[in-house]
Amino acid sequence: MVMRLDKLLAHYGIGTRKEVKNYIRKGFVTVNGSIIKKDDFKVDYETDKIIFDGELITYKPYVYIMLNKPAGYVSATKDNVHPTVVDLIYGYEQYDLFPVGRLDLDTEGLLLLTNDGDFAHKLLAPSRHHSKLYYACVEGIMEENDILKFKEGITIDHYRCQSSNLSIIKTEDNTSEVLIEIFEGKFHQVKKMVESVGKKVTYLKRLQMKNLKLDTSLQIGKFRELSEDELVDLMNDL
Repeated sequence: MVMRLDKLLAHYGIGTRKEVKNYIRKGFVTVNGSIIKKDDFKVDYETDKIIFDGELITYKPYVYIMLNKPAGYVSATKDNVHPTVVDLIYGYEQYDLFPVGRLDLDTEGLLLLTNDGDFAHKLLAPSRHHSKLYYACVEGIMEENDILKFKEGITIDHYRCQSSNLSIIKTEDNTSEVLIEIFEGKFHQVKKMVESVGKKVTYLKRLQMKNLKLDTSLQIGKFRELSEDELVDLMNDL
């Protein structure tokens, strides 16, 4: 992909557009071994070898981050009260990352962050019915009748949810551990669905979005870029 050299370096995070122009004119940048002093020089970031002050520039227009979200962080780019999930991501400041959808303040687990708006829109669009899988601890005994109600479509806030899948892992001492798979993303949907059958979610963690599973080796609060295979698989049939 071809773009101006000064634009590429500014997007990479070397400096402001004005600062980058000065660096180029002073000979800090080589392209394929040649010093380039024209800031409007066109480069192909996929094939050209671009070096700034001895550092190889590996630019990519979009990034896709998997975060194991901890409780206590809001799924936003800015918040006046709580820390945000973006605060947990370092080394990607130049990409203007935003969370793909949201997890509640007290909900943990799989959250994607990117700067690719089209990707986020397609992944979240209710009409596409992409699956989201949650593990929940519940106060109360979930039973077979609840499984049937979830399958039929739970009504919350005068809205009938799409058919969802409830799997009961175990029940004991008036508590349940369950897996809940939904195909849309209404506000507090999982918690409200459980409340509609007379129980209460006490812990919630997202394990999977579409066919992307949370990396079990990723500690809470840690992140990594999606692998090429994960990204290709996730984007298939978006």
